[in-house]
Amino acid sequence: MGKAWGFGRHGGPEVQEFFDRPDPVPGRGEVLIRVDVAGVNPLDHLLRSGPVDGLDGGRPFPRVLGMEAAGTVLALGEDVNGLEVGDAVFGFALTGGGTYAETTVLSAPHTARIPEGLSATVAATLPVAGTTAVDVLDQLGLPAGATVLVNGVGGGVGLAVARLAVGRGLRVIGTGSTAKREHAEAVGARFVDYTAEDVAAAARALVPDGFDGIVDLAGGSSLRTVAPLARDPRNVIAVGDMSVPDLGGRFVERRVDRENLERSARLALDGLLAPVITAVHALSDAPAALAAVENGHASGKIVISVA
Repeated sequence: MGKAWGFGRHGGPEVQEFFDRPDPVPGRGEVLIRVDVAGVNPLDHLLRSGPVDGLDGGRPFPRVLGMEAAGTVLALGEDVNGLEVGDAVFGFALTGGGTYAETTVLSAPHTARIPEGLSATVAATLPVAGTTAVDVLDQLGLPAGATVLVNGVGGGVGLAVARLAVGRGLRVIGTGSTAKREHAEAVGARFVDYTAEDVAAAARALVPDGFDGIVDLAGGSSLRTVAPLARDPRNVIAVGDMSVPDLGGRFVERRVDRENLERSARLALDGLLAPVITAVHALSDAPAALAAVENGHASGKIVISVA
């Protein structure tokens, strides 16, 4: 039996619980791993709050929280190619196994080996934040010297986007609350504090001719405030707000396959996709780790060290 942190029914934090469970048996196209590190993401509490089509795997309650992890392969299901028992890997738990646990199953086509020289802690941040950063910037396809606004720069995805954009030679402006300034400026972004100034006016003052691209991580009214700052509305890419087409923009086109994971890992090794990890919690402290992300005040990336 292994320890896990999850939820017995859909709802708020009150439905969360620790429980013991046997090691999962990997199904077709899955690998069983011993979890070393799990990443914490907003999607985790969204999945707890209610069903999300295609992401719970139809598994019974209690369900384990978490979508991304790094660890060591313990067993292979049928039809798994390119991975072996004993491999150090990182990837997505897309079939509902969860990752806030001592062992779990990952979807093999969405799992990759951790390259030599990359820590499990860094690797565990790449399935969500790393590949999202690659995807949005590839989708924009901006040349060096272009301007990009990262709306909501302070979280794990926002900082990854900003760091990678700077590495591509883009001029990056990031918006966030006062507490996010230090990390945003550390990755090379010019910072606009939405709690201290008019975001649209401040950003327009920095880039009077309008932005070549906007990556939105905040959604809602914040997205509607910054979207008009784009020179071309088609270059407004939203990561969470599905209503962005109403503004002429586009939703991010996600690629969560092994190839994109391997690409993100190479960028991390080269220092072009360096995650800003601001807190490492033990599994016993998983409630605090998730609460920090759920309340919206977390800076950078939070992970859970299970090993």
